[in-house]
Order: sequence, then structure tokens, then C-alpha cells
Amino acid sequence: MADDDQVFKALADPTRRFLLDLLFARDGRTLTELESGLEMSRFGVMKHLRVLEDAGLVVTRRSGREKLHFLNPVPIRLIHDRWIDKYTERQVSVLAELKAELETEDE
Repeated sequence: MADDDQVFKALADPTRRFLLDLLFARDGRTLTELESGLEMSRFGVMKHLRVLEDAGLVVTRRSGREKLHFLNPVPIRLIHDRWIDKYTERQVSVLAELKAELETEDE
């Protein structure tokens, strides 16, 4: 599966988006901390985290006996650059042209 496909698949689920929001608010959370905000089994949360890890959106690090989860915003940024920036560029350039045209009318 292509990287973009894995990221879109991971972001398609509201539970996974909620987990990413939790990590955005405070990085370095344990599984116990992440599961406390959800009404699902520990195993269910682990499955969602695995999808996020496979997509590169979450990275983990061991600290003693704990496994800490961290948000990796790079894949989201790459999606943004590829799929959003190029569609907003036209609107920005049109606004810049409109501004220039209006300023020349005032002179």
C-alpha cells in the first residue's frame, strides 16, 4: 500500500483522529493514558495505534518498562503539501492579482 494510502486510511477513522489529537495536546503518552480517554478495550486501542504506527503518524520509544507514543506530523504535512497546497495556490494568486488590479485603479 502506498504511503499516502496508509495515511488516508489511518486518518479515516474517528478513533484514530482522536488518538492523534491526544498526542498533539501532549506527546509521549503511554497506552494506559491513551486508552483512558476511550470506551474500548486495551486491545482495541492497540490495534488503532498499530495502524497509526504503520502509517508513520505515531512513533514509539521505550522508557524503562513504559512504551511512549509520539505524534509524527511529517506524513500529514506531506499530504498537505501534495493535496492541499496546490489547490489553494490558485486562489492566492487570484487574490494577489485582484489586489494589484484594485491598487492600479486607485492611482
